[in-house]
Amino acid sequence: MNEVRELLGRAAEGAGHPGLTTEAVYARAGRVRRRRRAAVSGAALAVVAAGAVALPGFAAGPGTEQTSVAAPAEKSGKEDRAGRLTALLPSGVGTVEQVSLAVLIKNATPEQANETYAGPLDGQYSVRRDGGVGFLTLSYMPRAQVARKSPGFDPTADLCAVRGKEPPRADCVREELPDGRILTIWHDSMDYGDGGIPQWGPEFTARLVLKDGSLLAARSSTGYERERSQGPLLENPPLDRGQLRDLMLSPELLPAGGTAK
Repeated sequence: MNEVRELLGRAAEGAGHPGLTTEAVYARAGRVRRRRRAAVSGAALAVVAAGAVALPGFAAGPGTEQTSVAAPAEKSGKEDRAGRLTALLPSGVGTVEQVSLAVLIKNATPEQANETYAGPLDGQYSVRRDGGVGFLTLSYMPRAQVARKSPGFDPTADLCAVRGKEPPRADCVREELPDGRILTIWHDSMDYGDGGIPQWGPEFTARLVLKDGSLLAARSSTGYERERSQGPLLENPPLDRGQLRDLMLSPELLPAGGTAK
């Protein structure tokens, strides 16, 4: 679901086998993109969602929460994740439900799609509105895992800069925040002509590098077509650029005791 920004993409070769992560789904859809942009990724972040980004299943560690995510929203703590996420989103965004992309797309069982989460709202969410179905994915990666998975990662690297033969990121904006964090958001048409299934629609992708070296990644996708489609693509991503920015800067996306700045 590649570089640290590809925290949400994993190899989908293990689909249907125990331990399958939902990040694998995004990784398969974006395999061409990751090859073209390999120069930007310090190393494949067995992620995702992974990928995630790729934003991916994270190694368990202190403060890490592990849950199995089925297609319906599940409870986590006093309130379900979808409900907590909805509270952070603008009104009219649509109906938000926590899902597993591995369950929806790869027909994996909830047990096979077992997820390990580092962030309190990490996961995949469907967003239904106006008859269409899009997706939001969130993934937080602690500094220790970033260092372990991508030892050569440069947190100050400009993701908007074109490297080698990789295609430029459209409408890419890199923002150095006053507190030292770096937020990058760009638009991705997801049209790489690879004939991948499912075929993902346009999306906004965001990466936030925190001062302590940890990372937060998100995708605001119009959805996917073909196999196991959940409905027509949304006309626009669930969150536009400004709304995605606001969400990325929400302290609620970071684990308790995490670095908000």
